[in-house]
Amino acid sequence: MAQITVGKLKIGQREEDALLEVIKSGQLSEGRKTFEFEKAWAAYIGTGFAIAFNSGTSGLIAGLTALKIKYNIKDGSKVVTSPLTFIATANAIMHCGLQPVFVDVDRQKLVITPENIEAAVKKDKGIALILPVHLMGYAVDMLAISKIAKKYGLRVMEDASQAHGTLYNNKKLGSFSDLAIFSFYIAHNIQAGEMGAANTDNIELFKLLKKIKTHGRMCDCNVCSRHLGKCHLLKKYTNKEIDLDPRFYHDIIGFNFKTMEFQSALGLLQLSKAQEIFEKRNFNVCYLNRGMKDLEGVLQLPEYSEQVSYLAYPLVIKDSRIISRFRLRRELEHRGIETRPLFGCIPTQQPAYRFLEKKYKNKLPVAEYLGLNGFYIGCHQYLEKADLDKIISVFHEVLK
Repeated sequence: MAQITVGKLKIGQREEDALLEVIKSGQLSEGRKTFEFEKAWAAYIGTGFAIAFNSGTSGLIAGLTALKIKYNIKDGSKVVTSPLTFIATANAIMHCGLQPVFVDVDRQKLVITPENIEAAVKKDKGIALILPVHLMGYAVDMLAISKIAKKYGLRVMEDASQAHGTLYNNKKLGSFSDLAIFSFYIAHNIQAGEMGAANTDNIELFKLLKKIKTHGRMCDCNVCSRHLGKCHLLKKYTNKEIDLDPRFYHDIIGFNFKTMEFQSALGLLQLSKAQEIFEKRNFNVCYLNRGMKDLEGVLQLPEYSEQVSYLAYPLVIKDSRIISRFRLRRELEHRGIETRPLFGCIPTQQPAYRFLEKKYKNKLPVAEYLGLNGFYIGCHQYLEKADLDKIISVFHEVLK
């Protein structure tokens, strides 16, 4: 029995040709394809710059590191973020020597609210950053967050890993903050296997991010021009007795977060189909909602909007006494429909963050409920009408 998966990537002739082109070029680590992708991705989101990373998680760590350096944010400073998301967001905050401050989410849209953010900022003077997560493609209210940030002198970084192309206030998410992070993991809307990106309009952050991703080296050019005698850093030291090679001269402590040409080649092809992917996923969510409308007494269906670029089809059990998530997911998986839990409330339901459980217990009621009763299935562009009809039929069989 073929499984209806949460995510899928089909490798056709165009993809094979693109990957073969990379192999034949002899340039496997990031080069021309990556620079092409960065330029195209910046144009798609509507920002001045984009920087590719080997994963969205690397982008999160690099982004927070860049903000710390540029805005002199001290270790131990606090970051307001969502408790209901993939754990990479919280992990990146911790890895960067910062402290997460979790606030509750909206039950329908699954994202943190301006009211909860401002309440936390008023209460805690140690907050320096706001890191909203656009979960499942749903937009956090960025205009309201921008006002809060300006009012209290805070920086903002969007985690838009799951919101490729979602429109908010007639602009794409990822263009409303100091910088934004995206992930191109296999189950996401734009897929490259493993790759990420950061978008910004700030040229200083752009240059910092390029240095951070390459061990903190001084060189920040897209294409090295040393052999042409045009390196601006070499010119800076022309009259000094220093044998300087900017590629091996480091002025900050960085990471190795570079990507490979294979992922960039796949990302470019996916980006050329972005609107088609957006529309197909949108159609699938609308179709499933119509087919399962009569199950709304048991399930909270995803709020539908033509502006949302859906990562998946999230569902919430309204009353676990009717059916538990454990039983429902088992029944669906048994009938060939892949499911995944809605991540869990990080400080109270993730073992790695057990040290925060007492602090947050009963203070994030919506996130805790969604973490126990929410899950999602696929709505990706490769689903056929027969797949959608099967999903609807199976849900009715199980919940009849």
